[in-house]
Amino acid sequence: MNMNTTFEDKLCTIFIEGSIDTLTAPELEKAVNDAAPQCDKIILDMSKVDYISSGGLRVVVGANHTVGKDNLILRGLSANVMEIFRLTGFTKYLNIE
Repeated sequence: MNMNTTFEDKLCTIFIEGSIDTLTAPELEKAVNDAAPQCDKIILDMSKVDYISSGGLRVVVGANHTVGKDNLILRGLSANVMEIFRLTGFTKYLNIE
């Protein structure tokens, strides 16, 4: 997994590429936790994420809890990743564009 975070005023965008799995989920968690104090809103650009495991789901749900549903946006989910969020029922609780 590769990540790049951009900061624009109080908006942070974390661009993620690859798989979010048990090994890489802690990296995403650290990126979100590092960005949260500096940002009013965080966008997780997942347009290049091809897979997310339960560990990745845990990090996303935890980030949603930390920064709040209105302040965390998931953007660009592929059909496969969106299906995982849908099957788990998390689409009801997450802000997905």
